[in-house]
Amino acid sequence: MSGDCRGCADFSRASLLRRAAAEAGRGLPAIEPGMPLPAGTGLTRRSFVARSAGLALAVYGAGSLGLGRFEEGIASAASGPARTVLVSIFLEGGADGLSLLYPDGDPRYRVLRPKLALPAGAGPAFAGDARLRWHPALAPLAQLDGEGKVISLPSVGYTHPDQSHFTSRHYWEVGATDQRLLTGWLGRALDVIGTTDNPLQGLSLDGQLAPALASAKVPVAAIDGVSYSFWTSHVWGQVEERMLDTLGHLGAARRSDPGLAAAGAITTDAHRLRQQLLPFSGDKGVTSPVAYPTGDDSFPQRLAGLAALLAAGLPLRCVALSAPGGYDTHADQAGDLAKGLDLTARSLLAFQRDLEARGLADRVLVHVWTEFGRRAQENGSAGTDHGAAGVGFLLGSRAAGGLLGEFPGLTTGLDEDGNVRATADFRAVYCALLEQWLGVDAERVIPGARAFARPKLVR
Repeated sequence: MSGDCRGCADFSRASLLRRAAAEAGRGLPAIEPGMPLPAGTGLTRRSFVARSAGLALAVYGAGSLGLGRFEEGIASAASGPARTVLVSIFLEGGADGLSLLYPDGDPRYRVLRPKLALPAGAGPAFAGDARLRWHPALAPLAQLDGEGKVISLPSVGYTHPDQSHFTSRHYWEVGATDQRLLTGWLGRALDVIGTTDNPLQGLSLDGQLAPALASAKVPVAAIDGVSYSFWTSHVWGQVEERMLDTLGHLGAARRSDPGLAAAGAITTDAHRLRQQLLPFSGDKGVTSPVAYPTGDDSFPQRLAGLAALLAAGLPLRCVALSAPGGYDTHADQAGDLAKGLDLTARSLLAFQRDLEARGLADRVLVHVWTEFGRRAQENGSAGTDHGAAGVGFLLGSRAAGGLLGEFPGLTTGLDEDGNVRATADFRAVYCALLEQWLGVDAERVIPGARAFARPKLVR
């Protein structure tokens, strides 16, 4: 959340409570009546330095497994076949869908929003619905849409919407309208397809556990930024380089003893990872074949780091991070919203071009979501209040493109509270992503999955 966003008290309070509740080992705060516990509450948290991967991690749900096993598990998983990766990007606070894809051609739009309505014809045309246009700050996404690399969800949500930040976000994170669930939908998917010794399979780039990644059986991790280095006690410089090279070659030697053969295989895998990560070591930082936006916010750098991690062959499957900007726009919405959207969209375009340049674009799909949309009618503070259905996107070279659900309009498409009705259910999206992208039977992950049709999301 940006420092100058005027969010409601519920949003600020919920953010603090969630952050404290998800921090294992510190005890739980007093959750307000009716608020569900965040997914991942109570998971153990252990610090771990994956030296072969050059990463400092907070590992959640490690159980009694020794941290030394993780080094082996990461190296072993990295030596296997390349897998598809799902990146979850959260617009925190409830982004205004009627601005992201604004209904320029709906006659009620400027009646409901006499001050906040965007100028007629502003922003790129939206190919999926002639009534809609892209917010001008989302021109980079419109560019990708023109290339057939975006699925747009102009009205996505769930039945009987809850307008609490805390509760609605929890529903999206656990993949069900169930306040009692303490595992995330991506975490449960990893419980099916993951392993007990590779915490990189579920990776949060926000510095703390992303609740959607909270698992029950396998470890997941969080990092605060990306560093690429190797460390050996009291050894450095040319001597360290020679030592690591020698160990790598020793690992490739044939061994008749099964134990030595296993150790040699691990050493070989670690050596391969080290060679892949050498371009990112020292003071060079992350190198990228494309230019990312610059500035004080770390979001572009985190995406650049993620592309580099994937290029290095690290065994990631599900990654989560929050987008820049403040989307709980009860007041002075126009400026705050445009600023966050601009940096987010330019960063996502750079990330897509980075993946394309590295030959990784067919492996990565990005899901952009928010906990709810905003009310159709503006309030008296140049902002909008909590709504129901919001807007979402799926980005990637293998995204099927087009529209999922339809914009219901502002005449008959509003509920009794004046909020946009959902025409697509987020759980149907999850079911399709699980089966078409991650290769998981959705019925093993999403409660009541049989009730949801599976839209075509992947080509």
